[in-house]
Amino acid sequence: MRRMPRILTAAACSAGLLALAVPLTAQKGAEQFWPQWRGPQMSGVSATATPPTAWSESKNIRWKVEIPGRGSASPIVWGDRVYVLTAVPVAKDAGDAHAPRGGLPVRGVHRFALLALDRKTGKVVWEQTAREAEPHEASHNDNGTWASSSALTDGEHIIAPFESQGIYAYDMNGKLVWQKDLGDKFMRNTFGEGSTPALHKDRLFYVWDHQKGSFIVALNKRTGEELWRVQRDEIDTWATPLVVEQGSTTHVIVPGMNRVRSYDAADGKILWETAGLTMNPIPSPVFEDGFVFLTSGFRGNSFKAIKLDGAKGDITNTPAVAWTMDRDTPYVPSPLAYQGIVYFLKTNNGLLTAVDAKTGKPHYQVQRIEGVPNVFASPVAAAGKIFIVGREGTTAVIKPGASFEVLSTNVLDDHFDASPALVGGEIYLRGVKYLYSIGN
Repeated sequence: MRRMPRILTAAACSAGLLALAVPLTAQKGAEQFWPQWRGPQMSGVSATATPPTAWSESKNIRWKVEIPGRGSASPIVWGDRVYVLTAVPVAKDAGDAHAPRGGLPVRGVHRFALLALDRKTGKVVWEQTAREAEPHEASHNDNGTWASSSALTDGEHIIAPFESQGIYAYDMNGKLVWQKDLGDKFMRNTFGEGSTPALHKDRLFYVWDHQKGSFIVALNKRTGEELWRVQRDEIDTWATPLVVEQGSTTHVIVPGMNRVRSYDAADGKILWETAGLTMNPIPSPVFEDGFVFLTSGFRGNSFKAIKLDGAKGDITNTPAVAWTMDRDTPYVPSPLAYQGIVYFLKTNNGLLTAVDAKTGKPHYQVQRIEGVPNVFASPVAAAGKIFIVGREGTTAVIKPGASFEVLSTNVLDDHFDASPALVGGEIYLRGVKYLYSIGN
């Protein structure tokens, strides 16, 4: 799922080599694809993609296809296939299948489906219905979907996480290999589900934080067998765990409101921990050059940069917490660590901040991105360009660096909450109604 044979990104440090892990089955080709929602490096960065800078409904659209139902699951790409999850109302009189349904008193039976599309044409190659059921709980009135978790793959399996509706593993031809039921989630204020697990080597790590007994669990990716489970003193979180290898130890780093913790991938024991973030941690942590970056921004602001070298035990108020920030942090979009700078948005707004990754010193703060008032998708980067997808349909292409510069703004006729995938010369954007393939 990550980058290059065995390691993704390496940074020389006094403790040795730090490397973001990659499943062994994905050693060939993982870097050139987008195998999970934050890309091959789990950071929103592709080292090989060369996406275009400009597009519109009439320019650089390779194909555009309607996806049935509703979901904010991001597309993933492996080989010549694009994979996406969706939840489709079954009733013929359900009305607009793309419309928000989270607040309806009768939610109705939904079909929870995984679609595999041809990367060249957008045609559906195969489609599998994991389950048909009525969601047990409401979701956010405006933003919620019952297909908010993203699929992930290592080139051998495709994992389709539908959370309370089950976790399903398929082979690359759509044959069901195993399924797992971890129970129902109960979210505060029925905000809705939407956590995506992390896949590393032979293990799938799933954080199951909610109102009635939170835990993190490791599953065997080939069988779904539970390998270990650790209870968590946390309420709702949505962030994807970050997997980082450090020598012979593999960290599974998980944000939380009470504590930020790193679990040993082998047995679930806590390797290090520190004070938590804000309530409702949604942004997923990222890693670059020996530092882990974690943030959240609901009812407060919190940003932490953890120097992984030397992190052990309780690292609160130790040099392992390299720097912190308490302003202008994101609520939903994850941060982006790219070329020594960390970029993040304020709440869910198109207000961008860039800081030095090692010191936290600001290069610029809360710069308004014209035409992009609201952002729920996470920023991505490739080929010296940063892509920030606005909810209303405009994507801003930003030049990385210490100065704020917009290279282009590109408008499409859809609304976007899902994060983009960058592969080859293409961008894949999943809107409320359509999936776009954009390329020169």
